[in-house]
Amino acid sequence: MTIFSRIIAGEIPSFKVAEDDKFFAFLDINPVNWGHTLVVPKKETDYIFDLPDADLADMMVFAKKVARALKAAVPCRKVGVTVIGLEVPHAHIHLVPMQEEGDMNFNCKLSDPDPVRMAETAQKISEAFKAEA
Repeated sequence: MTIFSRIIAGEIPSFKVAEDDKFFAFLDINPVNWGHTLVVPKKETDYIFDLPDADLADMMVFAKKVARALKAAVPCRKVGVTVIGLEVPHAHIHLVPMQEEGDMNFNCKLSDPDPVRMAETAQKISEAFKAEA
């Protein structure tokens, strides 16, 4: 069971922002920018392009809804999207609020993000997600 599956199951705490029957979105605990969110399928699949076509399409539509909520909750010009990371064998999409392209630099993570601010940010994104639904 991956760490993401354990987060989805509630075994490990997270800053959840959205969920439906197939997907789960939560704040990255090592964000490159405030609001940096991960979107994962509930069904464990290591590589995003191993997902069945319909699941991949549904995941992107879910990520689009999360990105809209993220943009509404966290001031930014755009929400960047990338598939990066080899350390967790569970498909995931990164959504990062951007003012400029440098905000997508995964070598420059926020140092020691404040858990109170993380919780507040997650709540704002969650409320925006629910308002759009």
